[in-house]
Amino acid sequence: MPTAAESAALDRKHRLVIFASSLGTVFEWYDFYIYGTLAVFFSKYFFPPGDETAAFLSSLALFGVGFSVRPFGALVFGRIGDLVGRKYTFLVTILVMGFATALVGVLPGYATIGYWAPVILVLLRMAQGLALGGEYGGAATYVAEHAPPGKRGRFTSWIQTTATLGFFLSLAVVYLVRHAMSAESFAAWGWRLPFLVSIVLLGVSVYIRLKLEESPVFAEMKAEGKTSKAPLTESFAHWPNAKIVLKSLFGATMGQGVVWYTGQFYALYFLSATLKVDYVNTYELIAISLLIGTPFFIIFGRLSDRIGRKPIMLAGCLLAVFTYQPIFQGLTRAGNPALADAMAAHPVVLHTAEYRGAGALTLSALGDAARKIVLPPKATTTDTEKARSFLNGRGTPFKIAAARPEAPVVLTVGAAAPVAGFDAKDYEAALAPAGYPKAADPARIDKLKVITLLTVLMIYVAMVYGPIAAFLVELFPARIRYTSMSLPYHIGNGWFGGFLPLIAASIVLFTGDIYAGLWYPIGIAALSFLIGLLVLPETKDNEIGH
Repeated sequence: MPTAAESAALDRKHRLVIFASSLGTVFEWYDFYIYGTLAVFFSKYFFPPGDETAAFLSSLALFGVGFSVRPFGALVFGRIGDLVGRKYTFLVTILVMGFATALVGVLPGYATIGYWAPVILVLLRMAQGLALGGEYGGAATYVAEHAPPGKRGRFTSWIQTTATLGFFLSLAVVYLVRHAMSAESFAAWGWRLPFLVSIVLLGVSVYIRLKLEESPVFAEMKAEGKTSKAPLTESFAHWPNAKIVLKSLFGATMGQGVVWYTGQFYALYFLSATLKVDYVNTYELIAISLLIGTPFFIIFGRLSDRIGRKPIMLAGCLLAVFTYQPIFQGLTRAGNPALADAMAAHPVVLHTAEYRGAGALTLSALGDAARKIVLPPKATTTDTEKARSFLNGRGTPFKIAAARPEAPVVLTVGAAAPVAGFDAKDYEAALAPAGYPKAADPARIDKLKVITLLTVLMIYVAMVYGPIAAFLVELFPARIRYTSMSLPYHIGNGWFGGFLPLIAASIVLFTGDIYAGLWYPIGIAALSFLIGLLVLPETKDNEIGH
């Protein structure tokens, strides 16, 4: 039995491990998410002028690019972590992340260097994604390998708070900077300051992490010569372990990824871009819900030590499947009641010859929409394109329907007289009497209801995310743990979750239905629940030594 002094020293060591790992990861998530937080503001700065919708989608696409390379970062840094050690690997990742973020803050725009601006932005975003791909697995593994038996869920749940706290920190810094200057100054150059703050955070992170020692599990393996010589081969070329990787991806991290990004980032975009809630109220409402919801990561992490990881994570996915639609409809009613009233009383329908059933547009129209995300925008030519662009830009939800006999394109607003063809003035004259607002009225926002609904989304996030670090650590043997757990985590989060804002926003913009984008996370979460229910093991009692 350890003495009281030895127990106190061990407790101090554990607190340092959790604090240093979590704080550094908070800063790294801040670096990664500051891009997403500011994408609405600088989307016009780095991309060709002429199409605001295409520029916004391009910024979301680049947000997703950072996620797309995360699995490759997991492979590169996971291998290094299993060969060299946990501590030094995630020290390198934070250096890469910090410098890449700061460089975004000094990158010239499209007007100055032309297409080099988006090209360099892509490269910096990829560097961020690579770094984050190596960071999470290292931090989660490092903390879990220090945790006493029966407390891994509790210890690693602190790591799970870091993504939300990093997101909150990015919102807070942007909020403070915006309030310190005029809107014009922020749009012109002030948005760069939050990126440059990364240098300060980097210095603090490196200083603290240099105080850490290597993970005891890895140190013991290294001393005994039991570390893996080929972690990539052992992780993915050996079917028994590769099968576990696939189970964890499709049965856990895939669903966790879409629930996480729906509850935080898509909720932010829905309030600001879809409901047209002003940025002050949007940031305040999101920030309050983040503060209320963050302790639930710890609650569900500790609860998973008692009842298991699997039931909590699967319950979070299932709740999301059945409640996302009513929750987001409730956000519309509470955040922009004038819009909700207009949608109910005077539905807008765009009748077009390009309609091909069930609200779909022709493949050529969808292909043109996809082309605009990655290529310079061309001028909209057809009346359908012009009408959709006008309605989306105005923030007016609509449905697509078959053409009427009057003209190839006809707009109907409730029972009012139809508008043939496209003319912005005629469309505005039809929409205004129906009560469709151009922005949410701040005085009519039911803040308590919005915060409540956002907090419910956060609780779902905590359910799927709080236990998952311990779950993944416990699935894989120590000699290949960093590599094995990092890949499914970053595919689930980086690909299925990271592209969610782009996919969901694209579905909304190209169908006109503000709730249509939710079918993507609902479908993925439902599939993950079914797979997880059938194939995932419970891991809370697994030993994690080598």
